Amino acid sequence: MAIDGPSITIRKFSKERFGVEQLIEFGSISHTMAQFLEACVRSHLNIIISGGTSSGKTTQLNVLSSFIPGHERIVTIEDAAELQLQQEHVVRLETKPGSQMTDGMDVRALVRNSLRMRPDRIVVGEVRGGEALDMLQAMNTGHDGSLTTLHANTPRDAISRLETMVLMAGMDVPIFVARQQIAAAVDLIVQQSRLPDGSRKVTYITEVAGMEGDTVVMTDVFRFEQSGTDEDGKVIGDLQPTGIRPLLMGRLEAAGFGLPPSIFMKSQAEETRSGSRRR
Repeated sequence: MAIDGPSITIRKFSKERFGVEQLIEFGSISHTMAQFLEACVRSHLNIIISGGTSSGKTTQLNVLSSFIPGHERIVTIEDAAELQLQQEHVVRLETKPGSQMTDGMDVRALVRNSLRMRPDRIVVGEVRGGEALDMLQAMNTGHDGSLTTLHANTPRDAISRLETMVLMAGMDVPIFVARQQIAAAVDLIVQQSRLPDGSRKVTYITEVAGMEGDTVVMTDVFRFEQSGTDEDGKVIGDLQPTGIRPLLMGRLEAAGFGLPPSIFMKSQAEETRSGSRRR
């Protein structure tokens, strides 16, 4: 099917598994963002990692999965096994194409079957279709702390894509009910982006705060603020908190994570730049 001759794509991960320290060193995430995300994962919040192609979603999912305590039972579901979890209680499931002799097993079927395996966490490599509805149902029925990825360019686009994929499930679900399911199930969206200079960064950490009328309410907790580019074309910017304390802090505190208010406060330099832009 390659018109100009054979083409091969090699998708290979580094032998040395990246941890959160490496991502901080690369500038992909700040220390305060990592501290906040670790508290969210350990507190069993449902997190979606959103991003474009080759933005680093799977790497980020591996890093967030490393925060899951070792005693918890994890079920991973993937089209192609790429996750590298180091915990002891991990059940790895992979989709299987159908043939003339056997039926196939898609992500949606695996998500439904995983619910019978008493998982503490369900980690889906990526949702692309109707399995999004089953994933949301799992998140809403006691399987808190689930993680997954999807393709979207912004956190708002991620919500729109989830709505579309719920409708792809073939159920006659009104769009308002789909939004209610999403707002009730998803706690946090981590937006991963590949910038023009090739660097990969977490550009948004956004809280899904509920519904207001027909709209899913979202609040940016952290954001990447680009200030320009240097002469080599490298993007210049800062990973900064927005100054808003998320509503989910009550759940983090109940789980024993008393994060200091200072991690959500903008730096003095950033406030000065913001004031200059407003003027």
